[in-house]
Amino acid sequence: MTVWKTSVRNFLAHKGRMALSAVAVLLSVAFVCGTLVFTDTMNTTFDKLFTISSPDVTVSPKDAEGAEEQPGNGKPASLPASVVQQVAKADGVERAEGSAFSMAVTVVNSENENMGSQTGAPTIASNWTKNDLRSMEITSGHAPRGPTEVMVDADTAKKHKLGIGDELRIIAATGDLRAKIGGIAAFTVTNPGAAVVYLDTATAQKHLLGAPDVFTQVLVTAESGVSDARLKESVAAALDGSAAYKLQTQKEAADANKDSMGAFLDVMKYAMLGFAGIAFLVGIFLIVNTFSMLVAQRTREIGLMRAIGSSRKQVNRSVLLEAVLLGIVGSLLGVAAGVGLSVGLMKMMSAVGMELSTGDLTVAWTTPVIGLLLGVVVTVLAAYIPARRAGKVSPMAALRDAGTPADGRSGWIRAGIGLLLTAAGGAALWVTTQADKATEGSMYLALGVLLTLIGFIVIGPLLAGVVVRALSVVVLRLFGPVGRLAERNALRNPRRTGATGAALMIGLALVACLSVVGSSMVASATEELDRSVGADFIVQDGGAGRPIVPQAADAVHAVPGLEHVTDYAFLKAKITAPNGKTADEGITAADPTYQQDVRRTALSGDLAEAYGKDAMSVGEDYAEKHGVKVGDTMTVAFKEGKTAKLTVAAITSDDTNIDRGAMYVNLTTAASYVAADRMPQNAVMFAKAEEGKEKEAYAALKSALAEYPVYSVQNQADFKETLKDQVGQLLNIVYGLLALAIIVAVLGVVNTLALSVVERTREIGLMRAIGLSRRQLRRMIRLESVVIALFGALLGLGLGMGWGTAAQKLLALEGLEVLDIPWPTILTVFACSALVGLFAALVPAFRAGRMNVLNAIATDG
Repeated sequence: MTVWKTSVRNFLAHKGRMALSAVAVLLSVAFVCGTLVFTDTMNTTFDKLFTISSPDVTVSPKDAEGAEEQPGNGKPASLPASVVQQVAKADGVERAEGSAFSMAVTVVNSENENMGSQTGAPTIASNWTKNDLRSMEITSGHAPRGPTEVMVDADTAKKHKLGIGDELRIIAATGDLRAKIGGIAAFTVTNPGAAVVYLDTATAQKHLLGAPDVFTQVLVTAESGVSDARLKESVAAALDGSAAYKLQTQKEAADANKDSMGAFLDVMKYAMLGFAGIAFLVGIFLIVNTFSMLVAQRTREIGLMRAIGSSRKQVNRSVLLEAVLLGIVGSLLGVAAGVGLSVGLMKMMSAVGMELSTGDLTVAWTTPVIGLLLGVVVTVLAAYIPARRAGKVSPMAALRDAGTPADGRSGWIRAGIGLLLTAAGGAALWVTTQADKATEGSMYLALGVLLTLIGFIVIGPLLAGVVVRALSVVVLRLFGPVGRLAERNALRNPRRTGATGAALMIGLALVACLSVVGSSMVASATEELDRSVGADFIVQDGGAGRPIVPQAADAVHAVPGLEHVTDYAFLKAKITAPNGKTADEGITAADPTYQQDVRRTALSGDLAEAYGKDAMSVGEDYAEKHGVKVGDTMTVAFKEGKTAKLTVAAITSDDTNIDRGAMYVNLTTAASYVAADRMPQNAVMFAKAEEGKEKEAYAALKSALAEYPVYSVQNQADFKETLKDQVGQLLNIVYGLLALAIIVAVLGVVNTLALSVVERTREIGLMRAIGLSRRQLRRMIRLESVVIALFGALLGLGLGMGWGTAAQKLLALEGLEVLDIPWPTILTVFACSALVGLFAALVPAFRAGRMNVLNAIATDG
């Protein structure tokens, strides 16, 4: 009980000193809990939507694409309308309805603006059925009554300011349909962002599926008292157990849809938790520094406790109990902040188009438990070493000044271990650069990153002595005696400076590494475009990767001033190599002019001959793996067509990042084995302008596709800029997530300075007494903070560039061969680190300047 009372008394006595450490725990726990609540809420939202909207039993074609896939030919797999009548006659069926829907559509308004989601959510066009009343209700107008009327969901109408009577154009593979809004229907559950347009049944069949007597699904509702499992058996019997159809109960259909979303949600969740883990790691240094300094400041107090009978274990336990209290307080606040963070994320997602209702907010019981356990365990582990150090304070320490002498022997042992770890990590990074395969090298890269990071952390105090002195020559000596005082303060406790710098080092190392990787990716892709791409223009979907509808493709072909236009499509097939091995592969079908648009090197054979009748090419990796050579015959079973026997006419080099491993056939060859109505649409199109007509052709292409806003026309400069923007956006997201770790690191600098000011109270009073002005005192503390921040930045940026360089060598094995160090970014980050140091010193410097000189001199210790 005495130990508990002592711990509580000390915790409350130093609550100001503990506050910043508690904030570090709070932020880290908040990120973890916020991530868990946010992803759990998204799961709840999709679970509700998929469960409520699914009928009791769904009948669909066996070969129907998954919900996340779009049909290559723009027309979803369908089943005969007669199946609806067959199912309706089954026992236990109350209602059977045919559903005709497609996600391969684009909806634009009268101003030619895309009405679809910009967040990646699909645009869905469907006929209106009674099953839709499970999740929708008509709030104004009425359901569509003919080919000139449509109904839209209320969220889309609100977002794009649509109303009854407004005209929409639905662009599908079968052509364009113009109709006016006759009704608006609202979701009774949360709509995560999909844009939904309803047509009448006949129009949906004709316009979405291309035939009047087919549906994509049969939606079956059970009679009262009939279970879904029993209904499924009954429907299967009515269809004579036909293998051509897939039957799913409501739960099975909902689970299938959830599985398709689950992979995306899991990736997002674990990525965010990874960044939370980095913040926790940085927070550990803050907590270690806090307790180390508190123990050093309380040396005389701890010595007196030992002198009056406290055991080493009791002192140790007292410090650990303070850590437990810190962990509990920080974690509880972090859990509450995490819930608030998740609500903020939901509001932010709603602002960009993904609707998430706070009514679905899901806080599982495991979330606060995980947050509390993480916060307490991490805090206690971080405080363990300072607690052991406190337990070693002898009773004689009560007779000395505060502070304990550094253990020189342990320092040299630590330096030796750090050097050994750093050398081992450096060796692993060097091995990474010599790897022949990216999969092998990635293991060495991970090992090298881990060992060098730990090595730099362990060796931090030794590096602090060297690097801070070097930085001081450049930065601090310019400020005369005040600068020298700041240098000596930073070097007074190298272990503390090393730990403070290491906290900043981790975040900046990751920033530097990712900057090098991202910049190298852009530079490599740009060089390869210059080297390999001969086409003047590229036409493709600008967002969701939708195929190019025939009417848009026809518009491209009709543009004047073009030397040629290349159609380019993907087909799925089962390919059997000469060695008898069969696997699912993709076939690239293109016009022969594609050889001019993207230049590929043929290692053997002639690529031009691969575009001949019943001929093809294969990539070198596939050829090597399966022993394929020019002249061999491949058996190609096209998924949407017949089986072909194709002769290998060329083997292409895989030393590229464009179409790496692609197998080429002529479009006419593919068309001879795949029916016209099943032939995939163009995934992308290429065009070459006539000599001297590039500007005119560029303008004409943009004009020809003006009515199809989802498709972009890019010349090579546009494409490079788009690639740069995409990589930049990804890096900005990552930098935003790393910002949490950097914020915690800044708190560490603030805490270190604040505690060191308290530690040096008498010294500051004496300096003020002999003539040091308040302005000089504040400048000294600011300069000390700047040099510590620059020390951490220098280590982090150097380490990160090493990681990034090693990672680029692995990317080179995948065709991204250019190493590009983004010096402007690196130098900007380094300069900003000095500003971080200045910001961190504001409060400690202000408090130091306000000290009463006499009271400071009279301070004990």
